[in-house]
Amino acid sequence: MSLIISMFPSVLMIAAPIIICALGGLFSERSGIVNIALEGIMMVGGFAGATVCVLLETNPALGPYAGWIGLVAGLVAGALYSILLAVSTINFKADHTIAGTALNLLAGGITIYLCQIIFNQQRTQSFAKGISKVKAVPILSDIPILGDMMFKNIYPTIFLAVILVFIVYFVVFKTPFGLRLRSCGENPQASASMGINVYKMRYAGVILSGCLGGLAGAVMVLTSGVQYTIASIHGVGFISIAALIFGKWNPFGVLGAAIFFGFSSALGVYASMIPILNKLPSEFFACIPYVFTIIALIVFSGKTVGPKAAGEIYDSGKR
Repeated sequence: MSLIISMFPSVLMIAAPIIICALGGLFSERSGIVNIALEGIMMVGGFAGATVCVLLETNPALGPYAGWIGLVAGLVAGALYSILLAVSTINFKADHTIAGTALNLLAGGITIYLCQIIFNQQRTQSFAKGISKVKAVPILSDIPILGDMMFKNIYPTIFLAVILVFIVYFVVFKTPFGLRLRSCGENPQASASMGINVYKMRYAGVILSGCLGGLAGAVMVLTSGVQYTIASIHGVGFISIAALIFGKWNPFGVLGAAIFFGFSSALGVYASMIPILNKLPSEFFACIPYVFTIIALIVFSGKTVGPKAAGEIYDSGKR
């Protein structure tokens, strides 16, 4: 039991960027655009967040807030980068998977290129703090067991992620905007016949997806790293897509799926403390999150039904 309690803060740290990124994918796919580019958007957001943090942390006035400003920078960078996906898939009617894959490849090259220009090396300089842990949340940290698991030595980004789950659920399922967004992902021709501008709604979905994807990248780099490198994101964008499918395109389902993947990742770190598992090679545990991702997709892909028009190129003349 003590092992699980000590491991849970790490689980939540790993789960936070997965939750945020998957919520971004939810906006995009609910509008009808499959966002394979989440990995690349996270890379751009992580680079922007780390760069801003490095440049501002020595500023006397802004230094204490450099990590949080870095999160905003990641959000903005992700939104701007996602416009490339929106233009290619909505205006130029490019295949969603191909366009997303191209942006993933571009993100690696462009971030390393910018690192070379700004820092004269293929990574950002190290930042001193990033986002600091909260030692103890008042009152909540005194709850037996749960206090030690969820409210002590925890990164505040997990609370941001959980708040976003509720916000996204309300926006997508309880507002007129969310209804229009979902209708464009189910039947864009019918939506257009009701006066909904499908192009605008899909642009909104993709850009919101970019905002959250970029924020997730910055969260990941500024909590679990000390600098941005080409390997900082290491497939978390793809795991977020799996969490979105596993969670059945629902924010609360995404929350549970992300915690599951976070646990599978943290297990590799703590495996040496488990008698049965400490005899296995460390490489085995490094691949656990990705193995679990594949298994989850195989088991649940046939049982989940996403937006019907997701991935389809919208033709306004089609009825």
